[in-house]
Amino acid sequence: MKDWWIWVAAGGCLLTVGRCAAHQRHPIRALLAAALCGIGALAVLALLAPVTGISLPFNRFTGFVAVVLGLPGVTGLLLLQLLL
Repeated sequence: MKDWWIWVAAGGCLLTVGRCAAHQRHPIRALLAAALCGIGALAVLALLAPVTGISLPFNRFTGFVAVVLGLPGVTGLLLLQLLL
């Protein structure tokens, strides 16, 4: 149970995104649209990886970021990959 901070950070992200979606007119639609955009961005990256040379591995972390944070999360992952 050394990685308790990961669960705390994931819970904080879920809470923040949930609160932001609750202030929308249609919160469920907003959450589903963000998740769909994030998964779509990962799919487009995977399809274009042989052409562009840019790829993100699909694992639990990238899937969580794509579903919860959407397109800005995938963009953030790409920027982190560029910097690290």
